[in-house]
Amino acid sequence: MSKHRLPLIAAIVAFLIHLVGNPHYGFFRDELYFIICGRHPAWGYVDQPPVVPLLAAGSQLFGHSLLLLRAVPALFSGASMYVTCLLVAEMGGGAFAQMLGALVAFFCPVLMNFGMKASTDMPGLVLWPLAALWILRLTRGADPRLWLAAGAALGIAFESKYSVLFFAAAMLIGLLLTPQRRILRTPWFAAGAALAIAIAAPNVIWQAVHGFPMYTLLENGAHGKNLAVGPLVYLLQEILITNLFLAPVWIVGLVYLFRTQTLRFFGYAYVMLIAMMIALHGKHYYPADIYPIPIAAGAVAIAGWIERLVAIRTVVLAYAVIGGLAFLPFALPILPETQMLAYQSALLSALHLQRHTLATERHRQQPQLPPDWADMHGWPQLAYDVRRIYDALPPATRAQTVVMAQNYGQASAIAFFTPSVPVASGHNQYWLWGARAIRQHRLTGENVIDLGGDCGRSRHLFESVERVGTFSAPYAMPSENNLPIMLCRHLRVPIAQLWPHLQEYI
Repeated sequence: MSKHRLPLIAAIVAFLIHLVGNPHYGFFRDELYFIICGRHPAWGYVDQPPVVPLLAAGSQLFGHSLLLLRAVPALFSGASMYVTCLLVAEMGGGAFAQMLGALVAFFCPVLMNFGMKASTDMPGLVLWPLAALWILRLTRGADPRLWLAAGAALGIAFESKYSVLFFAAAMLIGLLLTPQRRILRTPWFAAGAALAIAIAAPNVIWQAVHGFPMYTLLENGAHGKNLAVGPLVYLLQEILITNLFLAPVWIVGLVYLFRTQTLRFFGYAYVMLIAMMIALHGKHYYPADIYPIPIAAGAVAIAGWIERLVAIRTVVLAYAVIGGLAFLPFALPILPETQMLAYQSALLSALHLQRHTLATERHRQQPQLPPDWADMHGWPQLAYDVRRIYDALPPATRAQTVVMAQNYGQASAIAFFTPSVPVASGHNQYWLWGARAIRQHRLTGENVIDLGGDCGRSRHLFESVERVGTFSAPYAMPSENNLPIMLCRHLRVPIAQLWPHLQEYI
């Protein structure tokens, strides 16, 4: 069998399963935001680099299509399976080890989630393990010009999500702590680093020009929005997000990495990355794109233990499939809502787990469905409800009216599903767009259709305030359900005067 045949089969199967399983429920909150951001091309945005928004917007060039949008992460997932198999082979694993590595990586819930919806994590599914694969080959005598490829992968990953900086730092520390540091003693390493910096530079410059809003956002999140957990809870979360039944494979792999002199730098890199995430109170999924590495090592180790036990190999592969299927409904939106609720209750009860165990943000009330699934509900209905209210206004009033959204999810839903309705928000990138629109006299806001009732709490700013609707979506996030919609007429203060106080970077 060709050395690329099995990885290619794994990639195709993963892509097809995602293609069938991903496009359900509806567009995710962040996906709508990415699409709208991508329709305003820039070298950066308040809360993200440009690659994912451009990919998301590109998928919608021919009209609204959840299938085409979700095909993008499906491609990354398939490519990740291909690279994982190559990592297994590079570590000395044969066909069985590649199959085991691909199965565990595919059914790993956090990695499957990255391949399920468009997110800033999806490019890292491929780029982190691909950079690791090339670095491993460099330690084994590959042409040092391969540093250019590794640098390009890390640079592109930076233009997708900033957390790759910690991965790159962890890999560098791992190399420095082992004899493999010798591969750094070449001008090609410096050239690869320079290439990564050159690719990342446009976004860094954008952030600098705008006062590094991403830093402000992270600071605000750390002091209010995000849940900080201790080291033991964080490590427990890492086990849970990688599948309680399959996590032993990467744990075995981590031990194998430390026990194998030529692979030890990977073990140090994993430990350093997790330590940095714990110290900085990173969310549990921030380092997750590293898991194909210990998973690959675990597959090699297990294959070595049962090399001659064909029957046991079959049992191990069957266990990987069965164990993976147990958490599948939490990673692919394949169950109808009522069935998902029942399955969630039964599985959590059987495992004696609480729904908030994996929470990463503070919520006054937990949604009925898992948060990702809840955030795929209600968006088109919200947009259409708002449009009905907007269209019912007299033409003269409508011409001076803007919808004011609480967050980028609401704003993006309106911009995506009802583009004829003008919408603004103080949340993240929308605040910058609003400031620009005010300067260009394209946003007056004399009348406001307010989502969430903020205008009702600021009645003194308007001549009149009335409640004109309530949006309900039982399966949506609680903060989006039973949402008051207010019509606020005749703003008494110029909106340009108020806008600086509306900024919310979080």
